[in-house]
Amino acid sequence: MIAIVDYQPELKPHFERINKAWVQQYFSLEPFDIAQLENPQANILDKGGHIIFAKENDTILGTVALIPSKETDTFEMIKMGVATEGQGRGLGFLLGKAILEKAQTMGAKKVVLYSNTKLTPALHLYKKLGFKEVDMGCSQYRRCNVKMEISL
Repeated sequence: MIAIVDYQPELKPHFERINKAWVQQYFSLEPFDIAQLENPQANILDKGGHIIFAKENDTILGTVALIPSKETDTFEMIKMGVATEGQGRGLGFLLGKAILEKAQTMGAKKVVLYSNTKLTPALHLYKKLGFKEVDMGCSQYRRCNVKMEISL
């Protein structure tokens, strides 16, 4: 049975482990990654964001976060990752649904995300969740070449 649980300080190592693994597999860590992963309290939560995890028994298998965007009533979905041992089980979809529900309760009218065409399974998941590709505009992220959004 998979449970969706909110961030607790003792879960920080899992947030860092899961996200560093996928970022380093495909890209390299950027300064904003390191800041968010090594200090999620100051760089996500204290800025009005939220982090959740997918947990099975005592094992954390996935995570995703939200941070407020510069746009009013908009949040950005960030740092979605599922550990290798949890992949292929629908955990990304569960996490995505849960974080979109959380965004709605936090007053979001829209959620955006930035990704890369290398991440085909992730892009497929985002479309399944209802995200649509939009004009990239200017991105502060070097590795991103896709922007998607969903209206809530």
